[in-house]
Parts: sequence; structure tokens; C-alpha cells
Amino acid sequence: MTRWSRKTKIVIGVLLVLMLGGGLLLPRLFLVTPETEGVASGNGRIEATEIDIATKTAGRLEDVLVNEGDFVEPGQILAHMDSQSLLAELRHAEARVNQAYAERDHATAVVNQRKSECALAEKDLKRSESLFTHNPGAVSRQQIEHNKMAVETAQAVCSAAEANVGNKEALIQAALAEVDRIKVAVDDTVLKTSRGGRVLYRLAEPGEVLPAGGKVLTVLDLTDVYMTIFLPTAQAGLVNLGAESRLVLDPIPDYVVPASVSFIAPRAQFTPKEVETRTEREKLMFRIKLRIDPELLIKHIDEVKTGVPGVGYVRIDQTAEWPPQLQIKLPE
Repeated sequence: MTRWSRKTKIVIGVLLVLMLGGGLLLPRLFLVTPETEGVASGNGRIEATEIDIATKTAGRLEDVLVNEGDFVEPGQILAHMDSQSLLAELRHAEARVNQAYAERDHATAVVNQRKSECALAEKDLKRSESLFTHNPGAVSRQQIEHNKMAVETAQAVCSAAEANVGNKEALIQAALAEVDRIKVAVDDTVLKTSRGGRVLYRLAEPGEVLPAGGKVLTVLDLTDVYMTIFLPTAQAGLVNLGAESRLVLDPIPDYVVPASVSFIAPRAQFTPKEVETRTEREKLMFRIKLRIDPELLIKHIDEVKTGVPGVGYVRIDQTAEWPPQLQIKLPE
């Protein structure tokens, strides 16, 4: 068994302390080197806007046309809900429209008939009044009164018939509105995506009965990709919207991805447990979003992945130069 002298033990101990101390200090040395002055950093993960493709009304899922990992285009049909009952309602509503038109036409014909009756009654009144004026014995005053009453009655009946036509017109508009409503409901059974991206989750299968708002798919918008980091108050106060930033991802540390600050939290908050910070003493942090340029994302769309951890760097001094290790370097 090898025996070390007291002096040898002291030397080894000093070396161990230096090694351990150096190991602990190495991550911090990167922060205090002059070449990184004016740059703040924080750990985070690549995230993207998630869009839930969900049902508007309850119903049975008829089919799903995409799988997890598939790329989709804006406006692409992703799934269908069973629309048989709605189509039956639509046919009934369209028949009701035709019926309302027929009733309106009938009411219009009645109006024309009542107008003719009204005109005839007015002629009878004029004739009797003329006879009474020129030959009082030919027509009695009672007959004249009777003819006046017939004219008033005919006019009232004609007005009622015209009002009925207006009522039928209103019924037509109501029936047409019902047709439009059902057509919208039928259109809603065709589930589309408003944005392009990649299918993240397939949450339902054909044949399942889903409630209103039931989720079928989740789509990642790969043109809205960002990293969320947390900075202490002293650094966050120096960050401006639109400020240049850089992302270095753990799987590809040799590449530096350009980004910009798209969001700064208006209030400080406690650091979430899953986000590690270099200064554990500072509990209140500001949430910062570093967004990657959509045009760059489209160019490398097949390589975009979410959930990838990395480090985000923000230039808090606009006059500072990016150090050599943070110069933009993208995959070919």
C-alpha cells in the first residue's frame, strides 16, 4: 500500500481544490470575459405556436386525413365530422324556403283579387251616387250607404292581404337564414387548418363521438418558433423589443441561430422550477421571448424541431459587438 507524505497530501489537496474550483468557475468565466460584455443569456427550449383543430359542435368523427408528423398547408382539410343529420336538416330548410315562396305567391294573388274586388265596389258606389244625383228615385239612400260599406270592407280586406304578403316575405327571409345557418354548420364539419405547419398530436380517431370543442389534432405553426428565457431585473430592464439575439441549441452547439426579442413580460415573476438560472439568489425574473425569423424557418422547415434545449443570448448594450463564438453560423 502506497504511503504519501504529509507534504504530498497537501499538494494533492491544493490541486484538487483548484481543479474543482476551476470546474465550478468555468461556466461563470464565460459571463465575465470582456468579449461578452453587453450580452445577457438564459436557458430555454425551442417552442412553437400550437393550434388546436377542434369541433364546433358535438358529433361523430368520420375520418382523419393526416398523421402525426405530417406537414400541412394553410386551408388544408384535415378531418371530417359526420354531417348526415345536418344535410337532412338542410334539405328540410330548403323545402321550407320553397314553401315560403309558394305561400308568398299565393298571398300576392289574393292581393290582386282583393284589389279587383275593391275597384268593383268603388265603381258600384260611384254609379249609385250618380244615379241618386240625377234620378233620386232610381236608387235609395240605403243602397248608397250599403255600397259605401262594401267599399270600406273591400279596402280593409285588401290591406290585410297586402300585410299578409309582407308576412310571407319575412318568412322567406327567416327560411333563407335557416338555410345559411345549416350550411355554415355543414361547412364546420370539414376541419381545416388556418396555418401551415406540422401535426404534433392526433387526439381522436374515426368513429369517436366528440363534444363541442373536442380536440382532433394539434398543429405546430413552424413559422412562429421561439425560445423563452428568463432574465433578472437588472438585465431585463436593458432589453428592448426587437433587440438582436442569438440561439445556441444543445444538439448543434457549433451553429448560432439569429433571433430577435418579440416579447418582454410587463411584470416580474418567480422563476419556474424547470428553468435554471445562473444566479439562484435572484428569484424574480422577467420572461423574454426570442423569435426566429419566419423566412429563415421556411428555408429550413424540414429541420425545425420543438422541445430542443439551448441557450438564448440577448444584446443588452446595442453598441456592443457580438463575440466570435456568437457570430451567426447556420447549417448548410
